[in-house]
Amino acid sequence: MAKSGKRLQSARKLVEAEKHYSLEEAVQILEKFPKAKFDESIDLAINLGVNPRKAEENVRGTVALPHGRGKTIRVAAFCKGEKAKEAEAAGADIVGAEDLVQKIQGGWMEFDAAVATPDSMALVGRIGKLLGPRGLMPNPKVGTVTPEIGKAVEAIKSGRVEFRVEKAGVLHVGLAKASFGAQKIQENVNAVVEAVVKAKPATSKGTYIKAASLSSTMGPGIRLDVSSFKF
Repeated sequence: MAKSGKRLQSARKLVEAEKHYSLEEAVQILEKFPKAKFDESIDLAINLGVNPRKAEENVRGTVALPHGRGKTIRVAAFCKGEKAKEAEAAGADIVGAEDLVQKIQGGWMEFDAAVATPDSMALVGRIGKLLGPRGLMPNPKVGTVTPEIGKAVEAIKSGRVEFRVEKAGVLHVGLAKASFGAQKIQENVNAVVEAVVKAKPATSKGTYIKAASLSSTMGPGIRLDVSSFKF
């Protein structure tokens, strides 16, 4: 614990708390942070000028990261018959229908994303209260409920991530690993920002992206100058 405390203190000395950095500057600072014993995740937080309580301003979507997340994503596919074979061929980690639902009802949750064919959603609805709070509920709006189950699995496996604004108007996305290097991290950040901008609700007034920050798992947040984003 003491070592972690010293590492964080050293990292904080590299960041001016009130300064807003360009994306390039922020990534350079990230690279100077004292290294942890594992490959830290890089996360982007964006404060949006929307009211998530309004259905039309509940910003959500997906983005294909140019360089993936640097993490193996375990995908569960709810389907059967030929669609089950299609999902397996595409790389789904577990495929099933009633049996998979029962397994999850029994407490098994060892997957990071879920996809389903439309005809399987009646089954998936039974475990909505288990999947929903974890952000795992398949949804046609983000392409995780689809008859093209193989393509959905492949997209997630190749680095597509889902984003959704939280109640406080903040959106969090894990988008890289510290080992990626400056250029890949910047390109992934710009891809996320571009997707979030495209998802701007027509009813949103005033400043849409109000603030943003970049951080590593064990490091402090670095405030970003949002005008430095490329989109």
